[in-house]
This record gives sequence, C-alpha cells and structure tokens, in this order.
Amino acid sequence: MKLIQLPTQAFEQRLLEEMNENPALEAGAEDNYEADEYANEEFDDYEDSDRIEADDINIDDYLSDDDTPDYKTQVNNYSDDEDREMPYAAPISFHQDLINQLNTFILEDADREIAEFLVGSIDDMGYIRRSVPDIVDDLAFTQGIYTDEETVERILHIVHELEPAGVGARDLQECLLLQLKHKTPTEAVDLAIDIIENQFDAFTKKHYDKLQQKYTISADQLKKTIHEIERLNPKPGGSFAGNNKITENVVPDFAIRIVDGELELSLNGRNAPTLHVSKDYQEMMQTYKDSKDKSTDQKEAVQFIKQKLDSAKWFIDAIRQRQETLFVTMNAIMHYQEEYFLDGDETKLKPMILKDIADLVGLDISTISRVANSKYVETPYGTKLIKEFFSEAMKNDQGEDVSTLEIKKILQNTIEEEDKSKPLPDDQLAEILKEKGYPIARRTIAKYREQLDIPVARMRKKI
Repeated sequence: MKLIQLPTQAFEQRLLEEMNENPALEAGAEDNYEADEYANEEFDDYEDSDRIEADDINIDDYLSDDDTPDYKTQVNNYSDDEDREMPYAAPISFHQDLINQLNTFILEDADREIAEFLVGSIDDMGYIRRSVPDIVDDLAFTQGIYTDEETVERILHIVHELEPAGVGARDLQECLLLQLKHKTPTEAVDLAIDIIENQFDAFTKKHYDKLQQKYTISADQLKKTIHEIERLNPKPGGSFAGNNKITENVVPDFAIRIVDGELELSLNGRNAPTLHVSKDYQEMMQTYKDSKDKSTDQKEAVQFIKQKLDSAKWFIDAIRQRQETLFVTMNAIMHYQEEYFLDGDETKLKPMILKDIADLVGLDISTISRVANSKYVETPYGTKLIKEFFSEAMKNDQGEDVSTLEIKKILQNTIEEEDKSKPLPDDQLAEILKEKGYPIARRTIAKYREQLDIPVARMRKKI
C-alpha cells in the first residue's frame, strides 16, 4: 500500500534505497507495460514453486574475507552510459545580491550596520513586515545598536534605491509607489502615483466612477493609468527567488493515446522495473549445501542470506502488485471517462467517485484513493492529475446526473464571456446557468466560483 501511493519519481528513489540495502536484489532491463498486453489476460500470481529456498542457493564468496564484495564497490554501481548530474555553480541568493548592491553606497559604519539589518529583515517576497518603531527596538535588543526612528527612516530610503524596484516596502501600497517613482514620468505615471498615494482604497475596490469624478478624467485616461499599475510587480523579491529554484518536472505515471479511434493506455516504464534475485547468492547457498562441515559462522551467514532472499522476493512481489493495481485502476478510469479522453471536452466528464472505480476493479476505496491522489496521466490534451477526474453528481433540469466539473466549466466559460465593464453577480450567474439547464442556487455558484479562484463581480470589473 505504501508503494502504491508513491508517484514515479518517489518510487524510483524507494527502489534505489531497497537495492542499496539488499544486495540480493538486482535490476535487469526496464520493461514497458502496454495496454494491449493486458487487454485479454489476468495478472498471474507468483507460484510458490517460484520461490527460492535456502537449499537452492550459495555462500562461498560471502564467507570469504579476502576481498570486498563487488556489489560494494563504486565501479560496479554505475554503468558507463549512466546519466550523471553535472555540477553547477550555486547562484547568488536574493539577500546576498541586495548586500552586494548596498556595498556600492558610501555609508558610515553605524549606518551600514542598520542598512544590513534592514536588508536582512526583507522576506523572500521583497517586503519588510515590521514597523519602524519595532525595527528600532529590534536593533537595540538583538544587535546592541541604539538609534532612533528618524535615522531608520533615512536609511530605509537608501534600501528603497536597491533593485528590483519596490524592494524593502512595508506594504503593497508603498511597494507600488516605489516602482512607479522609478519609472520615467508621464501623464499616466504621474496620475498612477497620485491614485496609489491618495486613493488607494478606491482603486483596490475598483470604484472607477469615483476616480473619474475625482480627477475629472476620461475612461480612456483612467484605462491607461490602470494599465501602468497592472504592469507593476506586487512581489518584487519573488521573481528573483524563483529564478534560483530548480524546476521540478512532473513525470506522468501513465500515458493515454488514441490509436485508430481507440484509447490505448500504457504504464510509464520507470514504474515497471525488471528485478531478480542475485545469482551470486544462489551460488553461496549451493556451496553451503555441498559443504560437509558446517560451522556456526556458516549457519549464521546462511540465515542472513535467507533473510535477504525473502526480503528481495517480497519486494519483487510488491512491485508486481503495484504495477497491476496502477494499471487496472487507471484502465477503469480511462474507460469510465472514455468520451472525455476521445475528444478532450471537459463538459463530457461524467460524475465519478472513488466507489465507482472501486466497484469496477474490486479494490478497496482507500486503494483507489492512493492511486489517484498523487499520480499524473499524459493525455492528448495535456498532463492531468488523476484525482481531477473525480467529481460529485448533480441533477440537471431533465433529471440527469451531471458532473460538478461540467457545471464549473460552464460557469467559468460564462464568466469569461461576460461584459467586464458590467460583471455578472452571483444571482445573475445562477439565472444564466438555470436557463442552460442547470438549476443551481446562488450560494452554490459562490462556492464553485471560489473553488475556481474567480473573484466577486466587483473585483472582475474593467474599463
């Protein structure tokens, strides 16, 4: 069960750990499990006759103290054509970059200590989440630097000159102002500075009519001004930090393709390694069997070897069961949602809960949940998280069960097509969906809208 819930990359790591811990377990060539291999056959269980007993195996090399076993030497742990990670230079951190910029300023020693403290107080998003009085207290208690608010404010202005623009701000309003003041002055920029400085609340609430009346400007002028503000970065430190992170690629656990109008499922070959018990260990046991004089040390060594053999056999069985469970479960999901996988129309996703698939494949609901929760499938329409295909059912006006995913998609499309100068409130959205055959309450519309991360009508307004 633990192996089933592991996605491909984590499974590979677990496999390497097991092979490092158990020298009786060896890997052969990788093997892909294609859909047609399983179309008309059941997975056979391992027969008891396949099990390797202690009497079938050998310990001569194991008992020898002359040489280090081959499996422990590095040269035998890597093949000549194996991909190895190349070393790369560690990038300069966000804070180190700020310190380097600060070193270009000519400052008194006392001012530099305060400036470095301020830079150290900047979070990864580029903000200082402390008030000036709190900073003064922190300097005194933690650094033994006694200063006043006026000095801290003066040095904070120096920090605000660092790049990227907006860094060191104490809130969003100050962050936007700092970036606007770094821009070349134009009519739109000057107006944007005035609005952010003096009408920030009206701007954030999108009271555009009030702003037009306040500044006696046209809708076109306000639109240009808002465009200037929207181009600003509300998280000036985020872009810098993001560039230094190693991107983690999603590795699909399955692949679905359309071949001659039919769906074809395959399991990622990295999930289906070919494993076998070491031949060396078999020879060790044979030597022990042929030996006439069996010492106590030899008997203890044989017990150790048998333990490793049993563990290796158990792990091979567990891997096979994992492969079977993954494939059978995804195969059932694929056929249950066949209409969607054939043309990619999300409105064709059927209502599907864990119990539906569990009943089809004869497995426990918890097992289906483990398979779906962290696995990805590559489809002709992109790589998808499997659990996204599951949804509850609702009745349409004809009494038919429809997926909540279908309703959310229609809601999203309706909002995308609305007049952004007059966004639709939730009660109107409920009326529109009712006209389309989906009688849904306003509170349900609000719930789905929040799940889709779509703001309320007022916040969607544009001019």
